[in-house]
Amino acid sequence: MKRLVLLVTIAGVALAAAPQAQSAAAKGSATSAGSATAGPWKSLFDGKSLSAWRTYRSEAAPEKWELKDGIMAKDGNASDLVSKEEFGDFELELEWRIGEAGNSGIFYRGSEDEEAIYWTAPEYQLLDDIKARDNRTRNHCAGSVYDLYDAPEGHLKPVGEWNSTRIVARGAHVEHWLNGFKMVEYELWSPDWEQHLAKSKFKDWPKYGRIKKGHFGIQGNHPGSLALRNIRVRELQ
Repeated sequence: MKRLVLLVTIAGVALAAAPQAQSAAAKGSATSAGSATAGPWKSLFDGKSLSAWRTYRSEAAPEKWELKDGIMAKDGNASDLVSKEEFGDFELELEWRIGEAGNSGIFYRGSEDEEAIYWTAPEYQLLDDIKARDNRTRNHCAGSVYDLYDAPEGHLKPVGEWNSTRIVARGAHVEHWLNGFKMVEYELWSPDWEQHLAKSKFKDWPKYGRIKKGHFGIQGNHPGSLALRNIRVRELQ
């Protein structure tokens, strides 16, 4: 009888511990592998100035971007922005709100050697998935790696509401997050990536996705309104 009670007790402890283990695993799934060795956060937009940004391939100040109530915003076509600093392995966070039929994107590891930043930099797509003209395929929708990797449905907030974006890049490994959900995970320069690249519009641009340290970019020269806030980055070591 004592042996039976002991076995029941042990089984009960094991069953009680199982939900805790599952919870810890679930918590781990919401973080990236690289964030444990991250440096301090650095603001790329403090809500007061665009001092961390300039016009792509120019020292000119950003055109047709406005600052108001801690937000940087544009309505209609504006200059494409590029960060003054370059980043290699990083974790980037920001919040964005897009207007009806709006279309924009966040670029990373970009170079100014080419006519446009999207000739070199992968793009995290920002889009009104419902009414934007560029919504016909899931690799053109919000959170996707534009024209390469699909983004799943069901995680984008309605037009006019704020979304949170997180991009993690460490070596070849890249993650796109939207509102706390991992939308895409891929390995640059892998056979899988090369196959996706070969089917994309970027296949004939030799520097696309090959740069290991470069600028962030914000696509302004596209229709619709876009607002951003709380942009920050930390380098991964």
